[in-house]
Amino acid sequence: MVEQAKALSLGDGGMKTAALLSQALAADPHHHEALLLREKLFQTFVPRWHFPMLADTERNQAYARAIAATVRPGDIVLDIGCGAGLTAMLAARAGAKHVYTCEQQPLIAAAARQVIAQNGLSDRITVISKWSHEIVIGQDMPEPADVVVSEIVDTVLLGEGAMATLTHAMGALAKPGARAVPESGTLQAQLVQSDQLANQWQPPQAEGFDLRAFHHLANVAQITPNDLLHYEFKPLGSAIDLFDFNFMRPSLAHGHVSAALKSTNTGVAHAVLVSFEMDLAPGVRVKSGLASDGHWGCNAYLLDQPRLVSAGQSVEITAQHDSAQLSLSIHPERTQAADPKALWMSPDWQRTQHGGLAPSQPQWPAAEMPAQTPPVH
Repeated sequence: MVEQAKALSLGDGGMKTAALLSQALAADPHHHEALLLREKLFQTFVPRWHFPMLADTERNQAYARAIAATVRPGDIVLDIGCGAGLTAMLAARAGAKHVYTCEQQPLIAAAARQVIAQNGLSDRITVISKWSHEIVIGQDMPEPADVVVSEIVDTVLLGEGAMATLTHAMGALAKPGARAVPESGTLQAQLVQSDQLANQWQPPQAEGFDLRAFHHLANVAQITPNDLLHYEFKPLGSAIDLFDFNFMRPSLAHGHVSAALKSTNTGVAHAVLVSFEMDLAPGVRVKSGLASDGHWGCNAYLLDQPRLVSAGQSVEITAQHDSAQLSLSIHPERTQAADPKALWMSPDWQRTQHGGLAPSQPQWPAAEMPAQTPPVH
């Protein structure tokens, strides 16, 4: 059975392969190769972020409150991105007449049906094994939805195709004036300092060799919730809004904005942290970023090199999106470069630049080499 499983095509989303491996493990629960193949199969088709998302109590409670406030008795609900079926079950609990939840990955859809059955809701929730774009009213759903529920955003609200999916759903699968959870979202940017981030993503040297010419190959760091704790980010100024997205009346229009991130503290700017706030319903908000304890991460857009900033100084950025992806570029300094001696004397700059080198061995860019190295105090 293991050999047969290895020979099967995965074009069905891994369903036949999973069934064969389950049979093999029923016969021998400790079969080494079957265990490895099954785990590889699940990791391939079931993204690992599903599990910390389901364990995110703050997120779950926020969705429960928002769905309870939005869904009315007798509503038809379309739930996009079934996952384990949690939001669909919340909609059923809120009084929906029927919930149609779509999930294109067959292994996930099959598991969701089991979860829904175990919770006694199979008669009120239908799992549709399709992309939402493939749903046909009158065939998959008897009528358009009164409410569209989704949780298909990534760290910048765009990367899972949320805007295209919701544009289609609200236009083709929902009634005029349909409600939605979430209702809206805002992307924000904030200037931050983090020696730990800089040392991990832009190490200036290793074993005495200069590595700075390698830094341009990693301009964006994917920050996990654990990273937020480990990197000890210090905000250098308040977050500003970049883009607003209306999920009830979604648009595929592109966005472009140039902005100044003003520093309210003196420090070394290492990155621009991009996070979001999302309004699920009136008075119900979830967010990522420095103040969040949830499962969502955020993106850190690294400066080409650390920049010493004083209170009142700004770092200019340009952010753009095409309704599916975000880019962010950081402008070079407009003013005269900071005095190298001032940079050298900054403890934050020393830690960032030397990455463990003795202070008496600073690695000066050739153009900034002082005539005489200042003494160390």
